[in-house]
Amino acid sequence: MLVQKIEALLFVSGEEGIRISELSHITQETTADVYQAVEKLKEKYDIDTSSALTILEIGDRFMMTTKKKMAELLKHYAQSSVNQKLSKIALETLAIIAYKQPITRSEIEQIRGVQSSGSIQRLVHKQLIEEKGRVEGPGRAILYGTTAYFFDYFGLKSMDDLPDIHELDGELDEDNESTNLFFDRFKEQFDEKKEE
Repeated sequence: MLVQKIEALLFVSGEEGIRISELSHITQETTADVYQAVEKLKEKYDIDTSSALTILEIGDRFMMTTKKKMAELLKHYAQSSVNQKLSKIALETLAIIAYKQPITRSEIEQIRGVQSSGSIQRLVHKQLIEEKGRVEGPGRAILYGTTAYFFDYFGLKSMDDLPDIHELDGELDEDNESTNLFFDRFKEQFDEKKEE
């Protein structure tokens, strides 16, 4: 059961990874037991040739990632026409980053209410967002912000060209559909700018 908990926590921690001490605190298990569980999970992935996943130890953090043999496939996916359109989820994540930058993955997830590491990775691959630094203090979480390519992609000259967030707020109804309406309007404005 501990191995499954560790696997779930490594999955949601995304590219930032997680420390043994954090895993220990969350699972309420000793660091020795947690480390042993991480090693067991790593061994399981290494032995299982049908799995594309592995566990990496970088500094004092562990993260779930894909095996090296998947690199070409993932590069091809990132560059393929299949992956050219932004999904609604990626657009929501991009909108949050654009308006709130610099912002960490956990702050994005607090706003969206769901895990966002996949969307963030896709946006990084598309060169729409990039690392803008790290938060001071424990964890040193990555801060994300938009890139110069973001402006080109959406035909913007500066942050002032973003749809006015207060105008968007004024359009929100009282039926708790504010999030959908916000992102739909955001997408409309970007689509209009791209067509100009």
